[in-house]
Amino acid sequence: MGTETNWTLGALLEWTAKHLAAKKLESPRLDAEVLLAHAVGCKRIDLYGLRHAESATPEIRTAYKDLIRKRLEGCPVAYLVGRKEFFGLEFQVGPSVLIPRPDTEHLVIEALDVIKKLHEPRVLDIGVGSGCIAVALAKNHPNVQLTAIDLSDAALKMAESNAKKHGVDGRIRFVLGDACKSLTADDQYEVIVSNPPYITQEEMKALPVGVKDYEPHQALAGGADGFAVFDRILDEARAHLRPEGTLLLEIGSPQEQRARAKFQAYVEYELGPTIYDSSKHPRVLKARRS
Repeated sequence: MGTETNWTLGALLEWTAKHLAAKKLESPRLDAEVLLAHAVGCKRIDLYGLRHAESATPEIRTAYKDLIRKRLEGCPVAYLVGRKEFFGLEFQVGPSVLIPRPDTEHLVIEALDVIKKLHEPRVLDIGVGSGCIAVALAKNHPNVQLTAIDLSDAALKMAESNAKKHGVDGRIRFVLGDACKSLTADDQYEVIVSNPPYITQEEMKALPVGVKDYEPHQALAGGADGFAVFDRILDEARAHLRPEGTLLLEIGSPQEQRARAKFQAYVEYELGPTIYDSSKHPRVLKARRS
């Protein structure tokens, strides 16, 4: 960036975007904008308004340079700024939770499609992480009651914080536990939803640095074949899904045929068509409890 004192925010943004592009980052301009807005303490859109010609103070430049250095080391932007948008809502995120992905919004859409027909549905979210799925459901259905389970105490606390931020914590019960092991026979649900870890051991080795070195492996690694947690949910959910209830699971796109076969091995599940994401990849499996 140089040592001159006459940098404007606009000039700083342009230089950094080109620098990140030269380093082959996937979204250089967006990264440069989000990180500069964070360093300045403004909205991203403000960088193109009145603040475009504003002088970049030494303090801003120092903070921005530190953020860019960490980004080039591989740290995800969401962790650097401490937040990520999902389903039109802003969520606090950190290294204890998986960064919400747009693909997972299809899981929320399908769950909402089921519960919109119900007055007071009960929903179980297995592996709540940041709380993005549970909170999005609660924000979009006024009477839904949720149970949110996670193995990680740190993740559970972050999910609870996000629920409070969006004013839905009163309708979400947070449980520290391993899938359905912490539930009782009385815990029965119209919908069970999960984005389980589904990355295989071999796939874990090939993940981008920003995922492999920064995001929690517990939320990613699905065992040797990617189905370690998936298989458990399929088995355990039967005891907690009400008749005519719906089980919704996110999958990795290469897993579709094997995942469908696993569903079909259970007489209790009536499996529907695969739901595809915006890139036309298999993303969600939806089955009814017969």
